[in-house]
Amino acid sequence: MAKTPSKTDRQAALHYHAMPRPGKLEIRATKPLANGRDLSLAYSPGVAEACLEIRDDPKTAANYTTRGNLVGVVTNGTAVLGLGNIGALASKPVMEGKAVLFKKFANIDCFEIELNESDPVKLAEIVCALEPTFGAINLEDIKAPDCFIVEKICRERMNIPVFHDDQHGTAIVVGAAATNALLVAGKKFEDIKVVSTGGGAAGIACLNMLLKLGVKRENVWLCDIHGLVYKGRAEDMNPQKADYAQDSDLRTLDQVIDDADLFLGLSGPGVLQQDMVKKMAARPIIFALANPTPEIMPEDVREVAPDAIMATGRSDYPNQVNNVLCFPFIFRGALDVGATEINDAMKLGCVEGIAALARATTSAEAAAAYKGEQLTFGADYLIPKPFDPRLMGVVACAVAKAAMESGVATRPLEDPQAYKETLDGSVFRSALIMRPVFAAARKFERSIVFAEGEDERVLRAAQAMIEETTDRPILIGRPEVIIRRSERAGLTIRPGDHFEVVNPENDPRYRDYWGTYHELMARRGVTPDLAKAIMRTNSTAIGAIMVHRGEADSLICGTFGQYLWHLNYIRQVLARGGLHPVGALSLMILEQGPLFIADTHVHPEPTPEQIMETVIGAARHVRRFGMEPKIALCSHSQFGNLDCDTGRRMRIAMDLLAQREPDFAYDGEMHVDSALDPELRARVMPNARFDGAANVLVFANTDAASGVRNILKMRTGGLEVGPILMGMGNKAHIVTSSITARGLLNMSALAGTPVAQYG
Repeated sequence: MAKTPSKTDRQAALHYHAMPRPGKLEIRATKPLANGRDLSLAYSPGVAEACLEIRDDPKTAANYTTRGNLVGVVTNGTAVLGLGNIGALASKPVMEGKAVLFKKFANIDCFEIELNESDPVKLAEIVCALEPTFGAINLEDIKAPDCFIVEKICRERMNIPVFHDDQHGTAIVVGAAATNALLVAGKKFEDIKVVSTGGGAAGIACLNMLLKLGVKRENVWLCDIHGLVYKGRAEDMNPQKADYAQDSDLRTLDQVIDDADLFLGLSGPGVLQQDMVKKMAARPIIFALANPTPEIMPEDVREVAPDAIMATGRSDYPNQVNNVLCFPFIFRGALDVGATEINDAMKLGCVEGIAALARATTSAEAAAAYKGEQLTFGADYLIPKPFDPRLMGVVACAVAKAAMESGVATRPLEDPQAYKETLDGSVFRSALIMRPVFAAARKFERSIVFAEGEDERVLRAAQAMIEETTDRPILIGRPEVIIRRSERAGLTIRPGDHFEVVNPENDPRYRDYWGTYHELMARRGVTPDLAKAIMRTNSTAIGAIMVHRGEADSLICGTFGQYLWHLNYIRQVLARGGLHPVGALSLMILEQGPLFIADTHVHPEPTPEQIMETVIGAARHVRRFGMEPKIALCSHSQFGNLDCDTGRRMRIAMDLLAQREPDFAYDGEMHVDSALDPELRARVMPNARFDGAANVLVFANTDAASGVRNILKMRTGGLEVGPILMGMGNKAHIVTSSITARGLLNMSALAGTPVAQYG
């Protein structure tokens, strides 16, 4: 039975909607409005210029207004979720929620509009009159058959996409789930018998989608509350139902369910009984999508058909058919190419994109959001999870491509691959800034050894390396543990086939490794027995020895443990031939742009010489990202106004840098606010050495640098790339325990470029 919301759940929901301010939406300005000049541009007289441009060429509205990224979510509140006809005003929380989902998942802006209009023709006329405001219309929660009338009129009259999500969004996700369910069951659309309950908007749209995917109309049996929809039936009929009327003497669901391959339920609780399931074909597919209580509970199906493939509309069971997998991304693709409609080709492109993504390796981000769930393609994982960030790039690109190929795109993409990279960059926040690093890394084939090879984040990074780069991962760990955890995570990589494994417990190179380590450390207190013990138990030391021996090009370690502990073994083995740890550089990706921080880990209280080396190393690494460094040496002192320790060290470092005559912009010592605010800096030091905001902040101790780094992460949502260990010739990098699988992939790309390529 469905779980009844508790008093606590109800209070939590109401508190969520009421606090700290009522509702779930607000409007924010995207342009500055700080002075009189800004006001004259935002409004009169400057706004007139944009108006005149649009008057002369209406297409330029996409350039000068929000219209090209603005969707209207429109309802009259006559069929709201499972609540029925609750009216326009009561539907407002749902419509606000829909707008939030658009923004969260596809960065689309929305106005939600609730209309007190029950006449479908008049409702359609109001919607049509809104065309100048929006780039697309999402019709929501309008009862059947009125929704068919409203959508038909709007699609005929409007030259922008109009999409009734309750119909087509559900149909698209059902189509994707059915595509994969049939693949798992070993069946084909053209061969299956479909029995459906529910003749409403969503039910009819799902059947129409199944026909487009190859199901034969004569193999579709539609039932509603009155039984089978058959030819000649007069009760509760409309043209949409009549399209699926069967010429049959059968009248009930129980009679027509025999040998059905797919049951599609969009009706109500308890409609499908266990005895009916027993009559279905072998390996039945049951989509019981009524909410909150499905037509039959999955556990009841398992009792009589253990091999059945199930989907519901609920999040507490596998295979939740959720429209959020579709609507944000189909609108994203449609808006970005200026589509005049959302046609069948675009819907099918969406189906194919969603289905294909479920068959691919699960993303680390989705795995983290659904920790503990098995996200491996199969009967319990037919469709991806809503928080899979790849949905944006995959689905929106498929929709945009279909729009262009079907001739409804008014702004075709010049470079579809660049478009996908831009979309990926909007969800994978490091993607755009890492692009030049990955491009450089693809020119080489390097071996990257991961010290903590049993960690799931490392396994996911290794899978991504194999799929997306030319680098070769080497994992240190026990093979049986790596295999077991890879299988549990739904990864396809396996030791020996895809990557090399170094097993500390049993590796034929063990004697060579401890011998090499002892040779390096014999006069630093390391005995043969200690060398043997370290090479059995210390994966960081093992990885460093592999790099020293030329068996790997770079080491990545630090997913657990303290930074300086790892650094100790890297220094012991790899700090030779002029290499030595200079400092740790962290790239923080912020809403306002990238900002580099140093030294976050290596030198607690660096000398002026070490500060100078950190500045030079930071400049070199910043250029790897395609940026020109503007480096601020930060202190409590500002341009000599305090005689304090950090100020003195920074001023000496400035003198040392001047002797080197570097080819990059730097200045100091200064406060952080002066570094980031050029107007403030100009008041303090009119003759500063660089213009604009600094993009690198170098601090006089790790407490300050690490503190700023952590504040930016925790309070501004900053995303870290790094830390990058400077001065070691790219032979080793030490990450931190908070790193993600994507962060490890980024570090592998940084490690995958020979040091000579960036100075």
